[in-house]
Amino acid sequence: MKRVEAELFTDGGNDAVVRLPDRRFPGVLIQGDSLRILRSDLAEVVEACERGELAEARESASLVMAGLDALLTRYATVLEDYGIPRPY
Repeated sequence: MKRVEAELFTDGGNDAVVRLPDRRFPGVLIQGDSLRILRSDLAEVVEACERGELAEARESASLVMAGLDALLTRYATVLEDYGIPRPY
């Protein structure tokens, strides 16, 4: 393990925006339990597709996408607040 100092742009919650040393752009730190939930949510989409239940798959996928959209919006807002250009 290596200890480093990182720049914290938001609170330290489940989706903190941080920049590690030697990185041009910040990233989003997702806690392990939140990552596991995201994976489980995507698994529901895959399973619904495998069963041919496209309406259920679409609904589940829409929820995952809404969560990711909120995360991306938060990230973009933080970058704008600090005058950092988006990497995309």
